[in-house]
Amino acid sequence: MTYYKHYSFDLWLTLIKSNPVFKAERTKYFYTYFNASNKPVEEVAAIFRKVDLLVNAINEKTGKNIDAEEMYLMVISIINDYSTAFQDIDLEQLYHEMEELLLKHMPVLYCAECADVLYKLKDGNSSTISLLSNTGFIKGKTLRKVLKHLELDKVLDFQLYSDEVRLSKPNPEFFNLMLQSIDRKRHSELELHDIIHIGDNPVADVLGANAIGINSLLINSNHLTISHLLS
Repeated sequence: MTYYKHYSFDLWLTLIKSNPVFKAERTKYFYTYFNASNKPVEEVAAIFRKVDLLVNAINEKTGKNIDAEEMYLMVISIINDYSTAFQDIDLEQLYHEMEELLLKHMPVLYCAECADVLYKLKDGNSSTISLLSNTGFIKGKTLRKVLKHLELDKVLDFQLYSDEVRLSKPNPEFFNLMLQSIDRKRHSELELHDIIHIGDNPVADVLGANAIGINSLLINSNHLTISHLLS
């Protein structure tokens, strides 16, 4: 096992994954309340996927962040043949409804080993662990509630979310913010080779980490799992 002083983790499809019931219920909600064009429910689901992929690509390219509310407006616009009649939409209430739906149908751990590996890395209190996550339809403030529910917050020294700092991976500024957030009292002689970032995205996670000179590990989208960190 290679020992690192600090472990940085991606979140979605690295440590957690969506509850499929949530996505189905979210689709049903927009199909019911924002579907003046009477699109079939399958098309509404496809629009969510398209917007998710588009915004993720834009955020990776610009290194900035498109907000959840903007993404929901994109979905509503496309459902209604690109209408921009947004005046009567209460965005705060809409996000509240989506958060309630997510917390009712909580994301789950990506694999059974996720929590065990994190706690073993933390064992002895010598290493520090953090989260570096791009966000989309779900904001960081909601994901903090999810991680508390999954009891992963106990093992994380800090959490960084793109919507809260207006930066997205692979932007080096986002990775540098992670470096600056590490407790130097715990690691007084921390070097870049002492740090590793782990994620499922070869661009956002691997290229982003390598660009600032820290180690990286690609998992879940290849033949490796999080358990590789203990091998």
